[in-house]
Amino acid sequence: MKVTLKETIVVRRSLTDCYRYLKDFSTIEQWDPGVYRAEKSTPGPVAVGSEFELVLNLSGKRVPMTYRLLEAENEQSLVLEGVNKTLHALDTLTFNAIEAELTEITYEARLTLKHVPQLARPAMMPVLNRVGKKAVNGLKAALERPARPPRWRAGSYLKDRLVLPAALDFTERGYLNQANRGLSQFMDGKTVVITGPTSGLGLAAASEFSRLGAKLVLVGRNSERLEQASREIQDFSGRADDHVEIVEAELSLLSEVSRVADQILTSHDRIDVLVNNAGVLPLERQVTEEGHELTLAVNLLAPVLLMRKLAPVLADGGRVVNVASGGMYLSGVNLGDMQSERSFDGSRAYAQAKRALVTLTELYALEWKCEGIDCNSMHPGWAATPGVAKSLPAFNKALSSRLRDAKMGADTIVWLAASAELSGSTGGFWFDRQRHPISVLPGTELSPRRARALQVWVEGVLAPFIEASSRNGDGELVYG
Repeated sequence: MKVTLKETIVVRRSLTDCYRYLKDFSTIEQWDPGVYRAEKSTPGPVAVGSEFELVLNLSGKRVPMTYRLLEAENEQSLVLEGVNKTLHALDTLTFNAIEAELTEITYEARLTLKHVPQLARPAMMPVLNRVGKKAVNGLKAALERPARPPRWRAGSYLKDRLVLPAALDFTERGYLNQANRGLSQFMDGKTVVITGPTSGLGLAAASEFSRLGAKLVLVGRNSERLEQASREIQDFSGRADDHVEIVEAELSLLSEVSRVADQILTSHDRIDVLVNNAGVLPLERQVTEEGHELTLAVNLLAPVLLMRKLAPVLADGGRVVNVASGGMYLSGVNLGDMQSERSFDGSRAYAQAKRALVTLTELYALEWKCEGIDCNSMHPGWAATPGVAKSLPAFNKALSSRLRDAKMGADTIVWLAASAELSGSTGGFWFDRQRHPISVLPGTELSPRRARALQVWVEGVLAPFIEASSRNGDGELVYG
C-alpha cells in the first residue's frame, strides 16, 4: 500500500536554526511521539550518506528502522530514505524563510507499507494523518522557544505528596509522557564544565551539550576514559576535538577539587554552566586519604567546593545544575553523624548526601541571586546507568524493562542549562522539566535553622580549600 502524507507548519525560529536542528535526524525522537529512540550511527558530522537507527513505537511494539540522508540542499531541503522489513519511507523536508525569525517547514512522507493491501488504504488514512499531525506539532513545539518557565502543576504536586504515583513516573513512562522533549536552543560560544562525563548521565548530557554547540570541560579521574568519552562525544555531535578540554582529577579528594577549580579559573575568564554530576554509591564505608567518608566527599563536599570556587567566573548569567537522586525523598540529614561513623548503609548515606546537596543548592541560590548565578538541582528518575548496575544490581535487574536510558535521565540536565526562558529561575528542584518539592515525607525536610547548621558545617570542612580573598581582573574582591 502506498500513501503520501504532507503537513506544513510555521515556526517562530530562524531558518538556519530549523535546518540545523533537523539535519541531524536523530533529533526526531525529541518531537515525534511515534519514535521511541533515534541514534546517528555514522560517526562525525552529518552529511549526505549519514545513517540513523530508529526504534519506532507502533501500538506498543518497538520496531527498528534505518534512515539514510540522501540530499541536503543548504538550508533549503532535506531528503531521507527509511527502510525496514515492512515499511519504506521517503521523507522530504523543505524550508522557507518568511521572516528573520519565522520559518515555514513542509514535511512530506511517501510511505510504502509492505504486505498491506491497497484496499486497506481508506481505513488506515485517518490513523496515518493523525500520526503525521502529531509529529509536526511536536516539531513546532520542539523548535519554538517558550516565553516563560513552566508553571507548577497542581496535579504534579498531588502526585508527589502521594509518593507512589510520582515514583511510577521515575521510569521511562514519565519521560515519554512529557509534552515537549525538544532540545533545540543552541549553546554556541558557551562553556560547560561537567563532572563524571565518561559514562551514564554525564556522557549523555555532555554529548547533547556538544550537539548544541557548547565547549566542554570534562572533569574526571581517569585520563583514558576521558579521552574515550571525548571521542564518543565528537562522534555523536560531529564537532571538532578543539571544543573539548579534559581535566583529570580525583574528585573524592578536596585538594584535587580545589586544584581543578584553580586550573579552570586560570584558563577561563567565564564559565556559563557547571554541572555537578559525578557520584558514587559504595556498599561499604570507605574513608578518603583526607579522612572523609567517600559518599559524603564525592556527592556533597566536592560539588559544593567546586561551585563555591568557580562562582567568580559564573557570575552574570552563569548556571549551576546539581544532579541529585529521587532516593533522597526517603532520607533526612543526620547532622550529628554526617561522616556515617556510628552506622553505615550505602543507600542511606547516598540519599543523605544528595538531600544535603539539594538543600545547599537552595541556600546558595538565594545568596547568589544578586550575582546573576542560577542554582538548580534535579533528579534523573530511575535510569539504567553503569553506576546503578554496579551499586544496585537487584534494583537494576528488577526494573530493567522500565528503567530510563541515560539520555532520558540527562534530559532535564541539558534543559536546565540551555533554556533561555529559565534565566532567573533559581533554587528549584526539577524532574522531567517540572519543579517539584524537595520533601514529601514527614521528618525528611530540614528546618531553616538546621539547613543553616548544615551549611556552616560543610563550609567549615571546606574552609581550608577556599581562598579568603579571591580578586577579579580589576582587582575587586569577589566572593568564593
